[in-house]
Amino acid sequence: MSESGFTPPSPPDAPMGAACDTSRSDATRNRERLLDAARRLIVAHGPEHVTMREVASAAGVGKGTLFRRFGDRDGLLLALLDEADADFIEAYSCGPPPLGPGAPPGERLVAFGHALIDRTVTEGDLGSALARELLPELRICSGSGRAFHAHVRVLLRESGVVGDHELLARALLSFLAFEALDHLPEHTVPVTRLRAVWADLVRRTTRPEEPPYGA
Repeated sequence: MSESGFTPPSPPDAPMGAACDTSRSDATRNRERLLDAARRLIVAHGPEHVTMREVASAAGVGKGTLFRRFGDRDGLLLALLDEADADFIEAYSCGPPPLGPGAPPGERLVAFGHALIDRTVTEGDLGSALARELLPELRICSGSGRAFHAHVRVLLRESGVVGDHELLARALLSFLAFEALDHLPEHTVPVTRLRAVWADLVRRTTRPEEPPYGA
């Protein structure tokens, strides 16, 4: 007790900030453990054969922790999709041209489509496998789906295209959707033809005054 008669309170065992930091670190570790477990299972068995119970068991956590972190199975797949697309987003955002900055916007748009076509038809690509397991509306509203749309919209504007960039970007991306591309190989459409048609579609959209290929 002090001379004034006031007894100061005992200091807490640990600062509140430290406790919050520990909680956040634990949450981050749990999230990474769950994503890593889900990724390994999906690579081994395919996303259509992986359950939330299996992911929680492989990660060594309770199923409730998995649901609290991601909401449901779609939430988990969306988190994995955004992670799988991160390198591609970095490549077109700050990588070398023509996919990245430094090339004319039309050339970048052609390169963007070619890269997506190549990923879609490549067996074992994790991003494509996850996209096939998600409903179109979820895929479009995912972080990477919004990023792809924003990128195409910006390139259209930078190309000098006059019109509704929002819907034009949606229309162009619909050609690259796996629902369309998955159907075409059944009719023996080679990848080279898909790439040529995408380049022609970009040209017709961004430079309509130029003659079509082969004319």
